[in-house]
Amino acid sequence: MGAFAMETDGFLDKLELLAKRYETVNAVLQDPEVYSDPDKYRELAKELAGLEDIVARYKRYLEVLSEIEDGEEVLEDESDPEVRTLFEEEIEMLKEEKEELESELRLSLIPKDPNDEKSVIVEIRAGTGGDEAALFAGDLFRMYGRYAEEKGWKTEILSSSPTDLGGFKEIIFAIEGEGAYSRLKYEGGVHRVQRVPLTESSGRIHTSTATVAVIPEVEEVDLVIDPKDLRVDTFCSSGHGGQSVNTTYSAVRITHIPTGIQVSCQDERSQLQNKAKAMRVLRSRLKAMMEEEQAEELSEFRRSQVGTAERSEKIRTYNFPQNRITDHRVGYTTHRLEQVLDGDLDEIIDALISEEQKKKIEAMVTT
Repeated sequence: MGAFAMETDGFLDKLELLAKRYETVNAVLQDPEVYSDPDKYRELAKELAGLEDIVARYKRYLEVLSEIEDGEEVLEDESDPEVRTLFEEEIEMLKEEKEELESELRLSLIPKDPNDEKSVIVEIRAGTGGDEAALFAGDLFRMYGRYAEEKGWKTEILSSSPTDLGGFKEIIFAIEGEGAYSRLKYEGGVHRVQRVPLTESSGRIHTSTATVAVIPEVEEVDLVIDPKDLRVDTFCSSGHGGQSVNTTYSAVRITHIPTGIQVSCQDERSQLQNKAKAMRVLRSRLKAMMEEEQAEELSEFRRSQVGTAERSEKIRTYNFPQNRITDHRVGYTTHRLEQVLDGDLDEIIDALISEEQKKKIEAMVTT
């Protein structure tokens, strides 16, 4: 990051404004009248906490600049070789710290995604490839489940359409945990698998796809839905192949009339439980639509992640014969396919985060 001149590209001005804001908020919080408004106090305290780290780094950055300048002035007048060597080593260490601080400060100035700390709803659907695509959808579900377990997050199935072979035509599930969206939002798109299917006797390699959509989960208090806008239909739950598994109308289909969004849930025995799960999915889809409306409709937002499930529309390929996974967005390749499918996703996700941060920093420098 040292290649960027922080002194000339406007970053110091932005940091100075944040430092002034920190001092202002800190002063306001000392006012006894603020205590009479708990909501206002909480809001300001949260803002102060968010600024504290970046302002501390900025102050240290200014100190380092000053120390480098002082050291270089001493070198100009110093003739003793031993003293010069000491100051040169000190200045070199300070310059290294300066570069580290520049990198950290630039990252801290990247606008935060307000959804990053939220839990998520993940929707996986079998794409091209029939039974093999459904089996691959099951593999992806298990991969995310194991990743969630490693992170200490909770996984809950909201809706599923299993197949006789153990895969899924569709599975929708929640992953609950702080920061889940910040890590999993990069998983949205078409995932492609190349392998010999269990159902293939001739040993030919097949290519199949599954689609993944990742939506931040929305709390009930964050989005109020008018019951008049909903149509709720009930029906008998069905199992593999579509056969009825019970005679009670426990399955629920909810349609949001204004948007046409439809969600079904039949995994629970209770109609109320199925309705509650369906509402969780509906609420998150509606919120995602509202947030994307300025640019495009929900269908476009989801299509940007999911595409049409054709083999050519892929974000990642899982190649079993070569034990290789390639993420095509950043050109990242690893030969640890088994470990990744067992939930070891951090390396890939870190590469995607790093690339996104790099692009955002470059965009800030050019604006």
